[in-house]
Amino acid sequence: MITVEILEALLLGFSVGLTGALVPGPMLFATIEISLKKGWLAGPQVVFGHMLVEAVLYLLIILGAASLVASSMISVIFLLGGLSLLIFGLLTLKDARATTSSAQISQNFSSLKLISNPSLVGLVTSVSNPYFWIWWLTAGGALILKEYELGIIIAMAYMIGHWAADLGWFTAVSGSFGRGKNLLSQKMHRYILYTCGIFLIIFGLYFMLNYNYATQMS
Repeated sequence: MITVEILEALLLGFSVGLTGALVPGPMLFATIEISLKKGWLAGPQVVFGHMLVEAVLYLLIILGAASLVASSMISVIFLLGGLSLLIFGLLTLKDARATTSSAQISQNFSSLKLISNPSLVGLVTSVSNPYFWIWWLTAGGALILKEYELGIIIAMAYMIGHWAADLGWFTAVSGSFGRGKNLLSQKMHRYILYTCGIFLIIFGLYFMLNYNYATQMS
């Protein structure tokens, strides 16, 4: 019976995780960008940073600490998260514009600590996304607690399934773009970086513009 419950938790976690992973967001575009320079391993490394944040939240939810988070913090997350993504996007555009050769690409991005560390990218794009927090403090937390009612092993199985979905999808994304980086012309390479930078800026502005809305909610 316990085996069936574990399998059900794994499947539920995988399904929920894949649904979230497939939705375009800051982490996706950051993964595409960094995969062009670091290859397919960028995806798993980005997910590792993302998993660190979720592991902490998972423990807080299990321990009941997540319920102590003030709703007013959501508005602050919108503002600071939006600002972080805006800066991240502007840095991406700056380096895309300066890109003239493969050697220079490497030099440009190695000078940026944030962009050169995929795990840090995964962590930053997670914590700077307000909807990531809203999800985990509401539906995500509820799902964890529901599984926890069946036992800690079931709750762990849910998270393993969730992370398996993230790891599978983002590895596929980084593998696709990392494998194709040598096939891309310099011009196309630059356009992809511009696109990623623009989307990150859009996300940042959107979150900052929704600061007032989040304030009213809290």
